[in-house]
Amino acid sequence: MQDKYTRVRWLLGEEEFNKISKTKILLCGLGGVGGVCADALFRSGLSDITVIDSDSFELTNQNRQLHSENLAQKKAEVFARIYGFKAIVARIDEKFLASFNTLEFDVIIDAIDDIKAKVALANSADLKKQIYISSMGGARKIDSTRIKVAPVFKTYGDALAKKFRYELKKSGFKGSFDVVFSDEEPRCKNLGSFMGVTASFGLNLASLLIRKLLEKA
Repeated sequence: MQDKYTRVRWLLGEEEFNKISKTKILLCGLGGVGGVCADALFRSGLSDITVIDSDSFELTNQNRQLHSENLAQKKAEVFARIYGFKAIVARIDEKFLASFNTLEFDVIIDAIDDIKAKVALANSADLKKQIYISSMGGARKIDSTRIKVAPVFKTYGDALAKKFRYELKKSGFKGSFDVVFSDEEPRCKNLGSFMGVTASFGLNLASLLIRKLLEKA
């Protein structure tokens, strides 16, 4: 009997699918990158997902963000309603993380663009026990073929990644994790964005996670 995950089972294998579908995921950020990543993971059978985002949908989100027709509604609550995720409406910072246990998750996905938040989140993880992956800067770019995956300290040509590397070192961070980044030169100074790139960042995050889960299965 077929169901909505039949083709995923055919691709991954029944045993592998059953193992990875139980993964407990924390996804931080539901913008143009994180929202697409969440959708891709859900469609691949990973539904035990807790999403964190403090923002509400705005009109300017509608060029690239899934479910942004729900104007003025909290992104996390919209995704929880549509997908059945667990939602947390909160801004990620050191104060929030001091009272939130990120270690209860098998996976942490960073799809936020605030550097201080990214650094605090990375420092809250246990890289020996958890899969941790992160997205760099998808704004101001138009060529999705320039997107790459590499350990965070081996990224290049991505301004957000450069600043992230600097702040991680400054914070005393030890270790490494893979990130999705692009070496394309920015096309504008403001936060211009194109769904062909931001969505590709999100899909690359989802692909990276599934490949890592299969390595462990």
